[in-house]
Amino acid sequence: MKKLLVIPLVTAIIGGSHVYASTGSGKGMESPHDFVNLFMGTAGDNGQVTPCASAPFGMLSIGPDSRPRQHSGYDYYISDISGISINRPSGVGCSGGGGNINILPAPPDARLKIVKDTEIAVPGYYSVTLDNDVRCAFTTTGNVAFERYAYPSDSVPVLTVDFASSLIEGAEAEITELTDTSVSGWLSSKNVCSNGRYRLWFDFVSSVPFTVMGRDGACLVLSFASAKDNTVEVRIAVSPVSGEAAEALMNQCSDKSFEDVRSATLADWDRQLSIFETEGGSADDKVIFYTSLYRVFLSPADVTSPSGTYLGTDNVVYDADGRSAYGSWSLWDTFRTKFPLIAVTHPERMSDMCQSLVHLYRTGKKNWSTPYEPTINVRTEHAVILLLDAWRKGITDFDLRPGYEGMKREAAELSFDSPDHRLESVYDLWALAQIADIIGEHEDAVIYDAMADSVFDATWKNEFMNITPQFKVMKNNGLYQGSRWQYRWAAPQYVDKMIEWIGRDSLCSQLSYFFDNNLYNQGNEPDIHVPYLFNRFGAPERTQDIVRRLLTDDTMVHVYGGQGEYPAPYVGRAFKNAPEGYSPEMDEDDGAMSAWYVFSSAGFYPMLVGSDVYELTSPIFDKVTINLSNGEKLVIKTKGRKSPADIVKYVKLNGKKLPDMQLKHSDIVAGGTLTFVY
Repeated sequence: MKKLLVIPLVTAIIGGSHVYASTGSGKGMESPHDFVNLFMGTAGDNGQVTPCASAPFGMLSIGPDSRPRQHSGYDYYISDISGISINRPSGVGCSGGGGNINILPAPPDARLKIVKDTEIAVPGYYSVTLDNDVRCAFTTTGNVAFERYAYPSDSVPVLTVDFASSLIEGAEAEITELTDTSVSGWLSSKNVCSNGRYRLWFDFVSSVPFTVMGRDGACLVLSFASAKDNTVEVRIAVSPVSGEAAEALMNQCSDKSFEDVRSATLADWDRQLSIFETEGGSADDKVIFYTSLYRVFLSPADVTSPSGTYLGTDNVVYDADGRSAYGSWSLWDTFRTKFPLIAVTHPERMSDMCQSLVHLYRTGKKNWSTPYEPTINVRTEHAVILLLDAWRKGITDFDLRPGYEGMKREAAELSFDSPDHRLESVYDLWALAQIADIIGEHEDAVIYDAMADSVFDATWKNEFMNITPQFKVMKNNGLYQGSRWQYRWAAPQYVDKMIEWIGRDSLCSQLSYFFDNNLYNQGNEPDIHVPYLFNRFGAPERTQDIVRRLLTDDTMVHVYGGQGEYPAPYVGRAFKNAPEGYSPEMDEDDGAMSAWYVFSSAGFYPMLVGSDVYELTSPIFDKVTINLSNGEKLVIKTKGRKSPADIVKYVKLNGKKLPDMQLKHSDIVAGGTLTFVY
C-alpha cells in the first residue's frame, strides 16, 4: 500500500491581469525573468510556442490545450480548451506532441474557456481563471507537475483526468494502483509527427481524498467533497524508468509547498538567464533577448532517475555513471545554433548531452524517434556535427569511441537523393572524417573526407554554381523547404572552394544580389548562417547591416515562409515582442531561432558548426557580459557608436586589435573584454 503523502497546501493563488508584453523602459526591473514574455510567439503559426510552466531542461510543460488543438497545444487567440496537460515540445511544427494526462476541472461533458485577461505566465509558473470560475495555477520541478484548482464556494470540486490523453492519436495508459488519494500507472504516446513512441510511468497524488464518480478505461472522474476552501492540489511525477522512480520523485518533494517549488524554479530560471547581462538596447530588444534565452534552455530534458539510471532507446535501463542523461532532441534544427550556445553557457551540461548522444548511437539511434524514447522526441540528424562542435570547443570529457560504429552505420544510410540531402549529408561526412581522425581511425578519416569532397564538388558545380531563374523557386528540383538560392550556401565548410571556383568578389556580388532581392529566408534554418558569409568575402559591413535589420527593422521584406513563398511578402520584424512573435510560418524550432537571436544580438555567431571560430557582427546592445561557468567573464562592449547603423571599424580583444571579424572559442572561455570600435 502506498503511503499517504501530506501535501503542504497554501490556498492563495496569485491573481492579476493578463500581460503579453513588457512595455516599460526596464526601470525597476531587477531580475532577468522580468524581461521574459512567455506569450511572445504563441499566436497561430508564428512560432508555435507556449506560455506553460516549465523548468530549465525539464521534461514537463504544464498548461492548457486549445480546442481545436494546435501544434504546441496552445494558441493565444483560442479561448476554448480541452483541459490541462503536463507536456509539449516547444515550437517544433508538424503534429506537435505531448498533451499527456489531461485534466479538465469539471465533469467530462463540460466545455470550458480561458478568461484571457486573467492569464499570468512567468518562467516556471502559469495561472488562469476559467469561465466556470475555477482558478488554476501550475508550476514544476521539471519532472513533477504541481497543479492547483480553486473552485467557487458553492460547488464541489470535480476533476476529469484522462491518463491516456495525447495531442496525437494512439496514446495508451494503464492504471496499476488506485487509492483515495493517488493513482499510479504508465502511459505510452506517439512522438512528434507520429514517429516512434515514448513511455512514462506516473504517480498522481492529491492533497485531499477523492471518490471515483466515473471511469472509462484510463479516464477517471474524481470528486473532492472534503476539499478545504474548495481548493485541490494534485502532483504528477513522471519517469521513463519505472513506477518506483516516479514514486521516488514524488517523495523527494513531499515536504515542499506549491510556493516553495514555484520560488525555487523561478530562482533556477534567474540563474540560467543571468549568464547574460545586457545594457543598452530598447525595452523590446531586452524582452526578445531574454525570452529567446529562456527558450534555448527548455530542452533537451534531463531524463535521469533519482537512482542515477536512465532508459536507453533499446528499452534497457542503464546506469548514468554519475552523469545526467538527456533526451528530447530536435537536432536537424538545433545543431546549427542552440547547442553551440549551450556549449558557451553550460559546457558541463553539454558534456553530458554529448555523452547521451554517444550512448544513443550505441543503443539504436534513428533519424527520427525510436520506439523507446525516454520522453517527447523529434529528430536526431546531424548529431555527429554537434559532437564535433563540442570537441573543437574544448568539451572533451566524454568518450566518442563507443558511438563510432553507430556513426559509421548512420553514414552508410545517409540520403543523397536530392541536392539538399546531398549537401546535408556532406556536412555529416565532413564531421565524421574529423571525429575519425580524433579517435585515431585515420584511414576512415581519409575515406570520409574524400567522400564529402567528392559529393560536394559534384553537387555544387552541377546544381548551385550556375545561377538560373529557377533558383528563386521554393522546393525546386526536389528541395525540402528551401530554394536553390538558399541551399547554395548550405555548406560553409567549403567556402574556400567556392571562392576558388567563382572568385571572392564575384561571390560577394552574388550574395549581395541574394539579400538585395529578398531571397534570404529567416523563416527556416538552412540559410540562417548566410548573413555572416560576408565576413569571409571581405565585406563585414554587409553582415552588420543585414543582421541589424533582421533583428530590429520594421520594414524588412520577407518573401519566404517556412513552407514556400508568401502570397504577398511579409513586411516587418522577424522577431517581435508580441503574440505574433515570429514571422508567419516560422517554427521557433525548439530554441534554434531563439539561439540565432541571442548570438546575433550579442555580436558573435557560429557560422561553421564544427569549428572553434565565431564570426563577429555589431551587437545591438551597448554592453553584454557573459558570466562563464569557469568563473570568468567576457565583456562585449561598444565604443564610439552614435547610431545603431554605424559600421564597426575594428574589434579589440583585451586591448589588442583583431586581424579580422572572427573570435575563437578559447578567447571566450578565457574571459576578458571584446570592444567594437566605430
